[in-house]
Amino acid sequence: MQAHHSTSEQHNVKQPSAARKPLPAFPSIAVVGATGAVGHEFLEVLSDLDVPMRELRLFASERSAGKTMHFKGASQVPAGDIVIEAARDDAFAGVDIALFSAGASVSKALRAACQKSGTLMIDNSSAFRMEPDVPLVVPEVNPQDAFAHTGVIANPNCSTIQMVVALAPLHKRAGIERIVVSTYQAASGAGAPAMDELYQQTRAYLNHEELHVQAFQHQIAFNCIPHIDVFLPDGSTKEEWKMVQETKKIMGDQSIRVAATCVRVPVLRCHGEAVSVQFKRPLSVEDARAALQAAPNVQLMDDPAHNTYPMPGLLAGTNKTYVGRLRADASVEHGLQMWVVADQIRKGAALNAVQIALLLMGKPITV
Repeated sequence: MQAHHSTSEQHNVKQPSAARKPLPAFPSIAVVGATGAVGHEFLEVLSDLDVPMRELRLFASERSAGKTMHFKGASQVPAGDIVIEAARDDAFAGVDIALFSAGASVSKALRAACQKSGTLMIDNSSAFRMEPDVPLVVPEVNPQDAFAHTGVIANPNCSTIQMVVALAPLHKRAGIERIVVSTYQAASGAGAPAMDELYQQTRAYLNHEELHVQAFQHQIAFNCIPHIDVFLPDGSTKEEWKMVQETKKIMGDQSIRVAATCVRVPVLRCHGEAVSVQFKRPLSVEDARAALQAAPNVQLMDDPAHNTYPMPGLLAGTNKTYVGRLRADASVEHGLQMWVVADQIRKGAALNAVQIALLLMGKPITV
């Protein structure tokens, strides 16, 4: 998909301060965790958006070092195979932007190395999201926060990203009082091995063979598991806690009340979310529809008469956040309900991080 570049003034974002070294027009970009599901998607997004860069370097574990991955090409980097390097402390010299998706422990271990090399870390893990001095950024929602970084910018949780993209334009109009969300999260949110397990269990189930459970707590084929990440003392899961806390930080409003139930479903890609919102002020369905239609990178798919609404099985590999089933919620004052779908490997991970990089390069995009 071709990137549509716009000026930062259109997004009302701050320019980098003179004290901070600006990113070059064609930076050296590294992908850390290149062999994982999101790592593969980083390569797809960088190519699809033709991201300006002079160099692309790929990092992974020691066991993957020396292997190659194919890149389709972008900007000044031609198509071809790129040799994978080991992600070590001394590996980031000359790298301007490092896109991390190698897990929280790796991000924490390599943070100092990136800072020493002057490398901007855009991190997809949960390692730094709630640190006060680390911006948690969704470019469609809080682009200005990205420019307050001190070397690290956090990519939010995938389920949070698509929800706030859909809710931000409505929050601006009527102010959100409370959100109740139930997620229907794809297997790939747990990584490539989880996708493989869904394939294998489905095949075994249909062939009346024994199902082997490893990636999840229970079988995922033909099942729904209301358990993502670890349980916390209050009975919620860490995934649900992330949605609560991250939404408040991204929206810049600690008064928003959020209740989340996160469920893993036997879908390969794209998370679905049933979202009920209570606003501080009246907001009609018509006004909400207009706000969503004008919002960047949001697409309404909402025509019940023709059975049109977003569905994960049809939206894999897409870049936008899709909204349907928009309707009033008569059970609360100023209430609306909606159904939100996005590809959590694209917008929920790789694409959002690349958008942050483009934003800091002065090239925010509409996808």
